Amino acid sequence: MREMGEKRRRGHLNPAGFAGGLHDHEEKKKNEEHKLDMSGMSMDALPHLTMSLGQVTILDLSNNNLESIPESIIARLLNVVVLDVRSNQLKSLPNSIGCLSKLKVLNVSGNLLESLPNTIEECRALEELHANFNELTKLPDTLGFELHSLRKLSVNSNKLAHLPFSTSHMTALRALDARLNCLRALPDGLENLVNLETLNVSQNFHFLRELPYAVGLLVSLRELDVSYNSIAALPDSMGCLTKLVRFSAVGNPLVSPPMDVVDQSLDAMRAYLTARMNDGGAKKKKTWLPKLVKYSTFTARMTPGRTRVHENTEGLLMSDYRSLNGIASPRFLTMLSPRRLFSPRRNSPKHC
Repeated sequence: MREMGEKRRRGHLNPAGFAGGLHDHEEKKKNEEHKLDMSGMSMDALPHLTMSLGQVTILDLSNNNLESIPESIIARLLNVVVLDVRSNQLKSLPNSIGCLSKLKVLNVSGNLLESLPNTIEECRALEELHANFNELTKLPDTLGFELHSLRKLSVNSNKLAHLPFSTSHMTALRALDARLNCLRALPDGLENLVNLETLNVSQNFHFLRELPYAVGLLVSLRELDVSYNSIAALPDSMGCLTKLVRFSAVGNPLVSPPMDVVDQSLDAMRAYLTARMNDGGAKKKKTWLPKLVKYSTFTARMTPGRTRVHENTEGLLMSDYRSLNGIASPRFLTMLSPRRLFSPRRNSPKHC
């Protein structure tokens, strides 16, 4: 008994006998039975499947020549978690894909898809969507309103001119890959993607000319690739990307900051952008008063009942000061008027 206890303490004997190992083996076998692998079979069409698809959790149809997937087959995959149909000849996906309420990973890369069905929004458990190397010209506009669990969106090598305006609602997103498209701009509200760690919008070439200010507000961003675009200036806000560890901007006509600053180090780039941001703020504070003077806000002659256009006001109509009757004393209002506060004292009659 003492020897057996020693073996048990040293791990040589399973306290549950062989039941634990047998249970693990059965569990592994059970999981394997739930995977249906029909990849690489050179199929032009799916055969008639008489088996129960309700227990399948992983369906692999990749590397075939499928041009379509029957609606009825997809609708029967009630428990599927991973659906892999990459590297086929699919021109569309069945609308019944919206029935896959447990789907977490969808890979449709390497097909001929021009769009995704709107019903994909019903796959609310989806965590990864891979749709690279297709002919996509757009994504469903409201995609982000429903896919709150999406962590990875990969749509590189398509023909996308824009990302959905609802992208900013994908608050769980950690990786966004939209390189090799025709993106003209990034969607508004990117600052809402507080968990985004990797953003790749490289190789949109002459289409992408600027980055939004919100890029610098991506508080979790660690990797940013904007190489081979037509970006001349990075937003000042990028000086706030303290977690950024990898950045590439090669192949852009960068002027601000200069490429030699970018090539020097991330710290040098952040310092440059931060200094420019601070200088810009100080400059704005110093210039607001001269602009008011330029527009004659404080120097206009007070001619009651008249409105005139001042010179050099760039088309702005500036109303002369006039007193208000009935609300407060005109004399009191005159004491607090901008003209009185900012003009030198004169021995002229007070306006009533």
